[in-house]
Amino acid sequence: MEAAILILTLLFVAFVALGVYVSVKVIGAAKRGVERTVTQARRTVEETTLRAKSYGQGGVAGELAQLRLSLRTSMRATQDALHAGVAEDASLSESLGLFQRLSVHGHELDDELKRLEREPDRATVASLLPGLRERTERITHSAESLRWAARDRARKFAEDDLDALSTQIDVEAGALRHWSEEETPDGAAASQAAQAAPASWPEAGADHGAVREQTWPEAGAGAGVEGGPEAGAGPGAEPQPQAITARDPRQQTTYPWQKTARPETTN
Repeated sequence: MEAAILILTLLFVAFVALGVYVSVKVIGAAKRGVERTVTQARRTVEETTLRAKSYGQGGVAGELAQLRLSLRTSMRATQDALHAGVAEDASLSESLGLFQRLSVHGHELDDELKRLEREPDRATVASLLPGLRERTERITHSAESLRWAARDRARKFAEDDLDALSTQIDVEAGALRHWSEEETPDGAAASQAAQAAPASWPEAGADHGAVREQTWPEAGAGAGVEGGPEAGAGPGAEPQPQAITARDPRQQTTYPWQKTARPETTN
């Protein structure tokens, strides 16, 4: 009884621990999903606001908004391209590491531009704009270099794969169309020799006792040829078979041990 209670207690504790673990995982996944959704919504709102400022406002505020928008757009496009390419090409991991280091400078510049948007001293901000513009161009140029290099690499691999595939398809198509092979001289000589060779007679017993009928020429078939069959035969003519003459039973040799045939009597 005590063992059963102990087993049930252990099972209860195990189920409770499993439930807590699953609940924590589900809550964590939901929290990450909510955070991701909130981040995307905030990013969309910020980009929409920056576009509105860059097109609707002029002066220092509009130029700051335009710098931030170009910086964020370039960095996000490069990040998406590298993350998509590293899943297929492991050699892009080093490029991804360089981009992460570049992202640190990009985030610093974006935070600085964001602070300057709320700066009331527009004259000071205007004096800082050339340096900010140069930094933005350097960061965006580096990000674009990584992005286009990754795209060119992927395009080159795709072209090489397509060339190899086209070559294989051409070879296969040629093999499918090559349904008749030209006969070589050796093959022609062998076929002619096989046609010229006479057919061989079957060996004795090859037909397992089957009886074959043999047709002999009739007597006098060659009488129309002067000199008999031998006179009309050419140098390459085959000899004609001779007729078989049955023996006369009256001329048979009689042996002492044979009985004399009795004459038949008619009653």
